[in-house]
Amino acid sequence: MNDSGPSAAAATGDVREQVVSLYQKQRKIYPRAVSGWFAGWRWALVWATQLLFYGLPWLEWNARQAVLFDLGARRFYIFGLVLYPQDFIYLTALLVISAYALFLFTAVAGRLWCGFACPQTVYTEIFLWIERVLEGDRNRRMKLDAAPWSLGKLARKGGKQVIWVALGLWTGFTFVGYFTPIKQLAASVVSFGLGPWETFWTLFYGFATYGNAGFLREQVCKYMCPYARFQSAMFDRDTLIISYDEERGEPRGTRGRKTDLKAANLGHCIDCGLCVDVCPTGIDIRRGLQYECISCAACVDVCNGVMEKMQYPRGLIRFDTQNGMQRHLTRAQELVRMFRPRVLVYTSILGLIVIALGVSMAMRAPFKVDVVRDRGALARIVDDGWVENVYRLQIMNTTESVQRYRIVAAGLPSMAVDLKAEVLVEPAQARWVPLAVRVPPEVAQQAGPGSHKMEFSIERRAIDAEGQGSHTLVEKSTFMVPR
Repeated sequence: MNDSGPSAAAATGDVREQVVSLYQKQRKIYPRAVSGWFAGWRWALVWATQLLFYGLPWLEWNARQAVLFDLGARRFYIFGLVLYPQDFIYLTALLVISAYALFLFTAVAGRLWCGFACPQTVYTEIFLWIERVLEGDRNRRMKLDAAPWSLGKLARKGGKQVIWVALGLWTGFTFVGYFTPIKQLAASVVSFGLGPWETFWTLFYGFATYGNAGFLREQVCKYMCPYARFQSAMFDRDTLIISYDEERGEPRGTRGRKTDLKAANLGHCIDCGLCVDVCPTGIDIRRGLQYECISCAACVDVCNGVMEKMQYPRGLIRFDTQNGMQRHLTRAQELVRMFRPRVLVYTSILGLIVIALGVSMAMRAPFKVDVVRDRGALARIVDDGWVENVYRLQIMNTTESVQRYRIVAAGLPSMAVDLKAEVLVEPAQARWVPLAVRVPPEVAQQAGPGSHKMEFSIERRAIDAEGQGSHTLVEKSTFMVPR
């Protein structure tokens, strides 16, 4: 019997320790630069999104910042729209719309959002461009990383890091500029008077941009983003995805341009590996659909270039559906199959929510009112036996012009409001109005002790030159009669 294993090794004195790693070492990905139709679209969206993000806080509207979420003043300005915390329902509707739009878009076209407009993709593209400018394309970057440290390597690596940090900090500064007026924020930075919270969020968001786009990159898409994990629940066989035409491409292999494919028993794939080299997540799309694929279409552009050089038809790697690939469907047939029950349900729900939000915004009152009772004195008897209740009304003017309001109380006979004049409220401001509501003693006696329903009618008076008419809000409350 041949003894082997740990016991035999121990008997012979040949005992060696073996370390088994439970974690695979992360392989650094060096994506190659690519040009083509989809790359052009990707850069167009980079420019569009970043011009919007960096430029919007500097845009003025009615002598103020056009888009500002002023948390301190509890005002949210979106061009001509002024929102208050009480308008939180609109944010909820916006989030629901975003969710259903994501479901619809994913069911139809897969992860196009990830590949073209996601902030992680956009900033990774920008940071990669900076890296290519300073360190070169894929092969040069790999050689530079493998080379020993020198003054030239330090200058390239250090310069890249300085630009990355500057871009991250500028991004953090712009992000905070949506919550603190950006001109005021810039003055605070210049004078070294930045507040603690502004400093924290500028550094936090800047560091997040620097780390995610500069170092983590594809790991965010593969391991940190939940969308990569649950996207398969929204895919079906008619979802548009990046597809490799295995029937046309296999068997793959190298060959010359004039090689007879039938004689050599070869498909159109020349096995150049460029589709892997350009992939930002480092996958081989020829292995089929993988959750790491973000549908950036870099492999489509580079493969089309190879096909043109080999004088083969384009589209060996292309956007297509699984049913389209297997059944050889035309684009018209795939378009018809796009209108399937899932897509129609998503579209209907999304359309209804958008319409409801639009109608709600169009019918939104130009002011809001909160009624608060004076807890210190619920009810009291004043001169001549009149019963008086004290209230505080908060009137919030959601327009950007001065408005005046008339307040009337109703509920019990002869009820009167002790308010001598109409209330003026400045543009996009809120004002607390203390007032007393009284009823005669005979009315109080007839009503009896306890609480009685009443309501405040607040009417906006038309005083501006813009033709804004009157508008009335009714707020319910209670009137207390003491025993």
